[in-house]
Amino acid sequence: MGSRCRVLLCKSSSFVFLIPSFSSTQLGFTKTIANSRAYRMATEASASSSSVTGGDSIKPLDSAVNNGVPSSSSSSSASSAIDFLSLCHQLKTTKRAGWIRRNVKDPESIADHMYRMGLMGLIMADIPGIDRDKCIKMAIVHDIAEAIVGDITPSDGISKAEKSRREQEALDHMCKLLGGDARAGVFDMKIAAKEIGELWMEYEENSTAEAKIVKDFDKVEMILQALEYENDQGKDLNEFFQSTAGKFQTELGKAWAAEIASRRRK
Repeated sequence: MGSRCRVLLCKSSSFVFLIPSFSSTQLGFTKTIANSRAYRMATEASASSSSVTGGDSIKPLDSAVNNGVPSSSSSSSASSAIDFLSLCHQLKTTKRAGWIRRNVKDPESIADHMYRMGLMGLIMADIPGIDRDKCIKMAIVHDIAEAIVGDITPSDGISKAEKSRREQEALDHMCKLLGGDARAGVFDMKIAAKEIGELWMEYEENSTAEAKIVKDFDKVEMILQALEYENDQGKDLNEFFQSTAGKFQTELGKAWAAEIASRRRK
């Protein structure tokens, strides 16, 4: 299947923004990750991040597009975007560790998990004061650092603080591919890097109403997947239901979890 990088031109007065279009141990604690092409690209990008975006100022229309030929800054932005997305390929190929340990056949990937969480944000009922778009974005960002660190689970014996430290370091590393930092940005894809970092931290700290909803999505998606594996493969995955019992923070999460539980009893 072929792939194509698109660039959106967002005009405002006499200016134009060129924005890549998107659809939805330490950094090298395994040889596989440390030797991967995506990881090497991330490492190389950290040394050259200052030249990624081609400047901080808004580019006039004539300098952004010259007779249909992309400017040097737009070429750099495209290169950074593809490097970042190539690293995110690990999310599509890394299987969720909990299912592997339970000998589930053809288990879902990290990206599978995040995709359905994004759909949850898309279809949820309107809730006063809740930013639906933020929920969707947070859902597709919350596990993004696992492209480098992998799926760390409680059975790995790694503390929550250490897990968070590794993921923060990985996230900072990934954001450098976009020419930015997870906690500071100026323009263009640096803004995207800053937004990714802020969404990830908001989720980690469980600091907003949106974060609480997405935390519930994370658990709801897991028990729904457990139910599907039980039905499809005859597995007993009760431990996943027990691990989430009583831990839902929102009425939406509680309602969806109750519906899944009721279908399991049938």
